[in-house]
This record gives sequence, structure tokens and C-alpha cells, in this order.
Amino acid sequence: MSRPTIRLTVAQALVRFLSVQYTERDGERHRLIAGTWGIFGHGNVAGIGQALVEYADVMPYHQGRNEQAMVHAAVGHARHLDRLSAQAVTTSIGPGATNLVTGAALATVNRLPVLLLPGDYFATRPADPLLQQLEHPTEADVSVNDTLRPVSRYFDRINRPEALIPAALQAMRVLADPAETGAVTLALPQDVQAEAYDWPEEFFAERVWRVRRPVPDPVELAEAVRAIRAARRPLLVAGGGVHHSRAEEALRAFVDATGVPVAVTQAGKGALRHDHPADLGGIGHTGTAVADDLARTADLVVGVGTRYSDFTTASGTLFQHPDVRFLNLNITGFDAHKLAARTLVCDARAGLEKLLEALDGHRVDPAYEAEYRAGKERWEQIVGAAYRADDEHAVPTQTQLLGALDAVVGEDDVIINAAGSLPGDLHKLWRARSPRQYHLEYGYSCMGYEIPAAIGVQQAAPGTPVWALVGDGTYLMMPTEIVTAVQEGLPINLVLVQNHGYASIGGLSESVGGERFGTAYRHRAADGTFTGAPLPVDLAANAASLGMEVLRAKTVGELRAALTAARASDRPTCVYVETDVDGPTPTAPPAEAWWDVPVAETASRAAAVEARERYDHEVAGRRRHL
Repeated sequence: MSRPTIRLTVAQALVRFLSVQYTERDGERHRLIAGTWGIFGHGNVAGIGQALVEYADVMPYHQGRNEQAMVHAAVGHARHLDRLSAQAVTTSIGPGATNLVTGAALATVNRLPVLLLPGDYFATRPADPLLQQLEHPTEADVSVNDTLRPVSRYFDRINRPEALIPAALQAMRVLADPAETGAVTLALPQDVQAEAYDWPEEFFAERVWRVRRPVPDPVELAEAVRAIRAARRPLLVAGGGVHHSRAEEALRAFVDATGVPVAVTQAGKGALRHDHPADLGGIGHTGTAVADDLARTADLVVGVGTRYSDFTTASGTLFQHPDVRFLNLNITGFDAHKLAARTLVCDARAGLEKLLEALDGHRVDPAYEAEYRAGKERWEQIVGAAYRADDEHAVPTQTQLLGALDAVVGEDDVIINAAGSLPGDLHKLWRARSPRQYHLEYGYSCMGYEIPAAIGVQQAAPGTPVWALVGDGTYLMMPTEIVTAVQEGLPINLVLVQNHGYASIGGLSESVGGERFGTAYRHRAADGTFTGAPLPVDLAANAASLGMEVLRAKTVGELRAALTAARASDRPTCVYVETDVDGPTPTAPPAEAWWDVPVAETASRAAAVEARERYDHEVAGRRRHL
């Protein structure tokens, strides 16, 4: 007995299939693929492009300007919805496809779902080579799309129509799996996209992918409880997994009952409100003094949903207690086993709830609580001093800009950043009021992420005030999606800081003996170096030319007024602030922990020689936790 079928092209079948995929967790349902971003060329216009027209009523389409930016927008959307919903991105073959690689790496590094649908060469090879084909002399089945293999959690090339069925199902499984998710790539030869096939109707039945909450193994749980009870100075490090699991309430209940203090990674900031007495703020190289001081003396570090990047561990120099041990609660065994830890391989919320239940009545020593609360109060005074701006007519510093923004935002505003000197200042100083407010992409720290990600967040949460914070270096990398925000009427707010160069890398260059070489946006001087006058670029005019309302702020008072006006605006708005590059610039609080950037072992210039001496001193403190 034959099963009923429907005749569609491969592209039509894929779009129709994607339109009926859902996730569900705790009774909450989302579309797994909420929409599709696309830029069309000969490699996808007659396939996926035609299919999106065919099914426009069930698959929303978003028009982008840059393929990498489209992935960033999709990632911003997925992160804001705790990975329960994703978006697809389709491109033509050739440069459109290879432009996906950076965005795919960002998604996979950060464990965030995005579906990539690049066009590919003809499977039937009627002509060879095709336009934009990379000819490989020994592997004829290789295309430029193979560059996406190492940055994808799942990759397949659909060379036959019937191959789409298992590939599409595997793609959805990976996207919806909290332990496996990341970029998923289905490379689509352009002739196969347009080929018709008789598809079983059941392929298009609604499917719900359950996002599981695995509980901890009883033996692992018992060992974890013993470790926490035995610790005199425990410290919990909250990572992005707390947010992805929506474990914030469980974390707060755990901390309220046990008194264990919490330090946060860039991805985990906001896991506790900034004013919770146990919230110590950021940890690691860009962390707070109180968090890093406690990390150095902690005898048990409880990592929840963190992958322990080098910024978090201060490149292996932060956790210095001679008997320090680690207990890692993570949904992936890969991350749970880092630093030779005891493990709880489980969902963050489920694991914290089980720990709290098993630790009934346990609490840290009152003297330890008093110690970290006093340290938190001291750090709050530092934050207040960095934010303070008494002279309304002064040129604002970067930290005063953050202070002005802090005074304007509400509980639900979202602050987006990814690169430059702002991540360090934000990690140290920002007062996160809600779990979704602090949106820092610091796994890949990709310049150009902020503006498209703001669009993705706006799509995920219409009506939410969203702020993309960028410097001039980042802005020049990727301002293109301003046009998209204007086209879609998405009232994102862009705070654009003009400091005439790569300020963050300039400072790093100076610290490692690089003498700020190649980091300033200035005219070339007579000696051949870029040390002349600042370039006469007007980025505010550029943003205006792309359709944004632009508010220029030269003083602290003007900045406060501009931020207030931007938040009230119903259209995409840019607040443009130019710093005084020739005058003294107050700095943010210095780094409280080291970060390993190798320094030249031998050099003739004094700056590099001195930097190497400092490096040798710091690297001597590195530990391998075995």
C-alpha cells in the first residue's frame, strides 16, 4: 500500500518542512525556524528564493545586506529566546556562501543555533567549471562550502532529493539539542534545489522537538553535595548556560539558602541582579576586584554552564588556592570535565534544584559572607566613581557614557556589545537589572556583531528597547544592517563612540611591546607611520545617510539628553559621541587579573624587552589543574 505523496521541488519541500518544526520546553512552544534571512544570487534564487515566494504565508522572509550580518542577526534572535527558536540564512554560491563562515564560527563557539542554507555547485555537473567554482585538482567533490565544516555542528550536502529527508531531520535534532547546538549547514546544489520529487506527506506533518532537562546522576550528585559541604570558601561561577536553561530563579534560591557567592562570565552576567548581596560581578581578566580576590582564595569553584575561557580563568593564573578543586554543572560532558573537575552532567536549572534540595540546611560561614559583602560594597564605590560626571559641559569618558546609559535604561532594555574596550568596562561596571539585559558576544568577540544582533533581538522581543554599543572600528566593519533596521521599522538604538582607531587593541599593543603600531585611524606622517592628524571621517553623517536619526553629543549634558531622546524614539536612532583624542582620558578600573598574550622573547626595542620581563613574571603563576 503506497503512502500519499506530494510533488515539490527540493527547495519547496525544505521550506515547507521548516515551517512546521517546533520546540517545546516546560510547556512553552516556539517555532524552531522562525524566519529566513536571504540574499539571492544565481546559486539560490531559482531554488530557495522561489520556494520562499511559494510559501511566503508560512515562512517569514528577512532581507539582509551582508551574509555574515544575517547570521549575526539570527544568533542575536536565538540567544534572546534562550535557544528555543532559531532562524535560517540562505545565500548564493561563492562569496555569499563563504561570507557565512565567520557568523557560523560565532554561533558554534557560543553554542547558539542557526541554520545555514548556502547554494552549491551543480550535482549533475553539466558544465565544469561553473561561475564562482573553486576547482580542486585532486578532490572534485570539494566546494567552497566545505569551509563551513569545521565551524558547523552538523554539515551535509544534499546531492539527491531523497537525501533531504534524513538530513533535515538530523539538522533539526542538532539545532534543538541543548548539548549539541550551534551552526548547522545544509549545502544545496543549485540544480538539486530546483529538482522535483514525490515527497511523503508525513514529512510535512508538524513535529515538536522536546528540549530536555536532564537531571544529575545520583552518584555524581552525592559527590557534589559532599564537596560543597566540605568547602570553607566556595565560589560559584555562572556562565551562559544559566540563561539558556532559564535557571536564574533556581540560582537565586540556591544562593539565598547557602550563601555561596556568585561571580559571572561575560555570557553569564545578569544571572543574579546586580544588587543581590551575593552577586560579585564579572570574573577573570575583566572581572571585579572582589570576584577575583575570592577566586584566588576559593577552595571549591562551582562552575554552572560555563566553558572556562581564558578570560574567565585569567589564562590559568586566577585560581591559586593550593587545594582548589572544581565542580562543574554543565549539560555537556565536554565542558563539565574541564579543569579535572567533579561533574554534574545535567541541565543547569534541574541541577541547581537538586543541589539545593540535597544541601538542606547548609550555609557558608557568616564570616565568609561578611567578607564578600564588604568587598562588594567597596567595588560599588569604584563603579560609582567611574560613572560619576559632575561637569555637564565636559567631554564624556567611556565609563561616564555607561553611567549616563545606566541612568536611562529600564529593567527590560537590552545592551549589546562584542568587541573593543567596551566589553571590559561593561563586564566590570554594568549593573544588570534583568536576565536578558546584558547581551555580550565574547566567545568569538566578533567586530560587527552588534548592529545585526540588535535587529535579531528586536525581532525576538518587539517593543524592547535595544542598544548596540560600538566603537568606530567596529562600526566601519559592518554598518550595513542599519538599512535593514530602517526598512523593517525596527527602532534599534546605536551608541557610536568615535575614538579614531582600535582603542582596545592599541592599549593591548602598548602593554605587549607593540607600541600601538597600526591601531590608530590617522593620516600617514612624514616618517611613514600613521601618527598624523585624525582622519576626517564623519560616521554620524554616514549613519544618517543610511536612514538613521542621528543625535550628536559633545558633552556629558548633551549625552544624557540624547540617550533619553533615543530611548523614546520610535525609529532607528544613533547617539554619536566623539572623544577628545588629544587630551587626557580617564581610564576604567585596571584589570584585576592577567591575560596571556605572548610577547616577543627577544627584541631590540625597549618597550618589547620590558613587556617580556612582565610577561615572564606573570606566566610563572600559571597552574594546570590536574
